Amino acid sequence: LKGKKVMVVNTASECGLTPQYADLQKLYDQYKDQDFVIVGFPANNFGGQEPGSDEQIASFCKENYGVTFPMMSKISVKGDDKHQVYQFLTEKSKNGLQDSEVAWNFQKYLIDENGELAMVIEPRTLPTDPSIVKWIESN
Repeated sequence: LKGKKVMVVNTASECGLTPQYADLQKLYDQYKDQDFVIVGFPANNFGGQEPGSDEQIASFCKENYGVTFPMMSKISVKGDDKHQVYQFLTEKSKNGLQDSEVAWNFQKYLIDENGELAMVIEPRTLPTDPSIVKWIESN
């Protein structure tokens, strides 16, 4: 992913914010040829809203939202079993920007071309929000 701008987002199939998959895919389609990628990390940390297997999740995303951006295996985004990607994203000592807590499903982390954390976006902010688009389009 080096040299690309990356949005990392924790996802869930049974959440009120699940329709954000459509906007994530729209954003990915629009900018994937401009060194931008979205990486989805399914997580069952909030309300048990991602109960399925990796295969079930992939099928749900493709059938309901036409998702073609990379979806990883299900992980934990908080607590004692927090995945190392999320340790980096949420701990200032590792990312150099800020400490953050994953508040809910569909929290977004923007990582620049150098692998540096650039922004943390709260879950309810749509992926197509002007602040995100501006960041993607900036040099």
